Amino acid sequence: MTIREGALVLANGEVFEGELLGASSDAVASGEVVFHTGLTGYQEVISDPSYAGQMVTFTTPHIGNYGSTQLDDEARKVHARGVIVREFARRRSNWRSDNELDSYLASHGVQGIGGVDTRRLTRILRDTGAMPGAFGARSVDELLSTARAEVGTSGVDLVGQVTTTKPYDVGSGRFKVVAFDFGIKSTILACLAEIATVRVVPAGTTADEVRALNPDGVFLSNGPGDPEVVAGAPETIRTLVEAGTAVFGICLGHQLLSLALGGKTFKLPFGHHGANHPVRNLHTGRVEITSQNHNFCVDPNSLRDIAEITHTNLNDQTNEGMRVRGHRAFSVQYHPEAGPGPHDSRYLFAEFADLMDGN
Repeated sequence: MTIREGALVLANGEVFEGELLGASSDAVASGEVVFHTGLTGYQEVISDPSYAGQMVTFTTPHIGNYGSTQLDDEARKVHARGVIVREFARRRSNWRSDNELDSYLASHGVQGIGGVDTRRLTRILRDTGAMPGAFGARSVDELLSTARAEVGTSGVDLVGQVTTTKPYDVGSGRFKVVAFDFGIKSTILACLAEIATVRVVPAGTTADEVRALNPDGVFLSNGPGDPEVVAGAPETIRTLVEAGTAVFGICLGHQLLSLALGGKTFKLPFGHHGANHPVRNLHTGRVEITSQNHNFCVDPNSLRDIAEITHTNLNDQTNEGMRVRGHRAFSVQYHPEAGPGPHDSRYLFAEFADLMDGN
């Protein structure tokens, strides 16, 4: 591993010295800087399309110790703009691994920076909110200028960067599901494939095109960025819901379903990114430990007469799930498929099957 000196500079002028890793490039890595609190699963996080436009800071200080394997990729391409860690492991030690994390990043053209005081960085992001940043082997002034030129994720259509360009099929379950790809993870597809034959379609697919496939249900996937700029999706979803289609949404899919119903979304200060967020199921009273990755949230008051709130985040009381009144549609803000994270909430895929069964 070749050591190259560099620096990370936030848009507010904070400077962090470090060592550049991953892709060997003279280019500057820039994007909205967020932090992730999971202890493991760094490869799944890095390869999650929901991180398009962002640079991921890992709060766990030692990253890369078990290497990487293609089996853990959540997408064919890494869309994260960069990776920020305290210490990259110099050696991998796991029987499943087939590559070092440094080499994995390089193979995907993604830059990283290690040796960063991630505790200080995380405290800044918690106090001031997620903000643009830039890192590379450039002067502090140049990196600051690049960081301040970053537009962030608000008002930016990032779904167009990650969605599939053509439909494809996975699974062989008894139900027939059309899954909108707003940035879908492979673990979600694996969970759906257990109950359905899944046709994955581009984000811009119309309601008429979906109904022509005669599905038992429609799935709305996770994805990156601002839900209010995903053109056409709310109108398409509204048409499908009003037609009586069984609909299940996760993360961005939850937000888009809410917008389709006339709800409102807002951006969280620093988002929810981790694998240990407690969520209460308001029907059962049980607390589920959940995997989360989102920057925007649904205002529950905007859905007061439209949907029943089913799940609540116990850290900040934000909306984590809903069921639409009078229609066959429900959604959650978190990730029941995990990848990485606990499997407390995987029962929701069975609930989707029950909904398609007419229960």
